[in-house]
This record gives sequence, structure tokens and C-alpha cells, in this order.
Amino acid sequence: MCAMSKGQIEAKVSEAVSRFEIEYMGRGPKQIRTMIIQDMIIIRIKGFLSPSEQKLAENGQGRDLIRQMRSMLFETARDQLSVTISQITGSALTGLYSDINMTNGEKIIVATAADNLEAADISDNSR
Repeated sequence: MCAMSKGQIEAKVSEAVSRFEIEYMGRGPKQIRTMIIQDMIIIRIKGFLSPSEQKLAENGQGRDLIRQMRSMLFETARDQLSVTISQITGSALTGLYSDINMTNGEKIIVATAADNLEAADISDNSR
């Protein structure tokens, strides 16, 4: 397990996901927040759509197109993001999920870890 605090892990995951969004999706988020709850890593991203995607999202067909494109991009790079998050947390990931909400411009990524990351943080801080 990792010797970082929960807050440090959350910050590093946020940084890594922000870089991932820039490299693989073409644009970084305006706001990103990572929360660790036991063996779950929840990443909430706001402001991730480009201006052209925002224009396309004004109608149903455009939203479907954006969702399909971003889903394909995420699937293509899923393994690399999984490895990156595992390296930061020191725990293997057992799942990695993503969904977007075009209405409010949010994206959620949820990763499940093989270990309880909160328990690891408590034991590391007691040394």
C-alpha cells in the first residue's frame, strides 16, 4: 500500500485524470474532484466539453454523437488510466466506469480498488 495520505492520493488522482482528459479527450476539465470512500475512487469532472461539443450538445443527435465518441475514446485508453490510478493508490483496480451528463456538463469516473484505501491511509498515519 501507498505511504501517502488519503488527501494526497485524491490530489494525485485528480492531477492524473486531468492530464488523461487533456491527452486523450483533447481538453482538460474546468473543475475536478476526487473522493476516496473505502475501496471506491469517485472522480467528478465539470466543464469537460469543448466549445464545439457544447454546441453539438444542444440537440439529441449531437448529444448521442458526443457520448458515443467519448465512450470510444475512454475505452481505448481505459487500461492506461487504470494502470496510472493503480500506481498512485498502490492497489490494483477491479473496475473502472465512466458516464457523462450532457445536461449539466458533468462526467463521473468510478474506480473500484482491490483494497480499502481508507483503511490503508489510517494504518499509514499511525506509524
